[in-house]
Amino acid sequence: METAQVEMPRPKVAERPARDMNGWPMAGLALVVILAGAGAFAGGVASQGTGSVIAAAAGILVLLAGLVIAAGLTPVAPGEARVLQVLGRYSGTVRTDGLRWVNPITARRRVSTRIRNHETGLAKVNDLDGNPIDISAVVVWQVEDTARAVFEVDDFVEFVAFQTEAAVRHIAGAFPYDASDRTSLRENADEITGQLSQEIALRVSSAGVKIVESRITRLAYAPEIAQAMLRRQQAGAVVAARQRIVEGAVGMVRQALTKLDEEHVVELDEERKAAMVSNLLVVLCADRDAQPVVNTGSLYQ
Repeated sequence: METAQVEMPRPKVAERPARDMNGWPMAGLALVVILAGAGAFAGGVASQGTGSVIAAAAGILVLLAGLVIAAGLTPVAPGEARVLQVLGRYSGTVRTDGLRWVNPITARRRVSTRIRNHETGLAKVNDLDGNPIDISAVVVWQVEDTARAVFEVDDFVEFVAFQTEAAVRHIAGAFPYDASDRTSLRENADEITGQLSQEIALRVSSAGVKIVESRITRLAYAPEIAQAMLRRQQAGAVVAARQRIVEGAVGMVRQALTKLDEEHVVELDEERKAAMVSNLLVVLCADRDAQPVVNTGSLYQ
């Protein structure tokens, strides 16, 4: 059984590299400009006359220019990115770690690109047969497109959490918990987790999130029917074991009769063959060890 396809809105924005440069030379330049402005201002204040006012004003302007240059310095840690906006418009993403320099008037938002995991809470869901089951899963994910993560959804962490739970509930309701003649949650774990990963990936792709792996961490019948289902499973196991025992016993009886007939050990009529078959089946299929009875007479007494 194939799960239904999930259709999410098409993203309107995609990540692109921002215009940035090495921040260390710009940090040095900012420091020089600030010191120069501070020196000019101090010199203008210390001197007298019209020139001193002009020098002080120029020092202030140079100092402000140095501060503006310094405002563009942006530290980027490993495993994170900076999403840039200029007057509300997306202008690119900085992924290079270290000290970078960008347009000073940009708004910079930090977005983690590290691998994360999310574990859903224990959910009670009805499986395909209508039986209530408890199920939970863990999903490993990572931000792949920072622009989509920031601009396509309000909170991409919360979005991943809700969509993961929705996918787990949908998968749990699309398959039976246990079945021998079809795909089931208990017997086909690899196939189920593969479909779960695929559905979660479709749900969160519009938010720029990549699914690394997903696994079902807990799967069991709900407590109110667990005992009844356990008895049903035990009964099925007993029936299957009995079937194997009977098949083996019939094969052993057939082999015994064939050997006796081929080697002419004893001649048995149909009635005695039936009695022998009955006795052998009782011995081989009984739950307890058979008690032997020694026949001191003839075969027909």
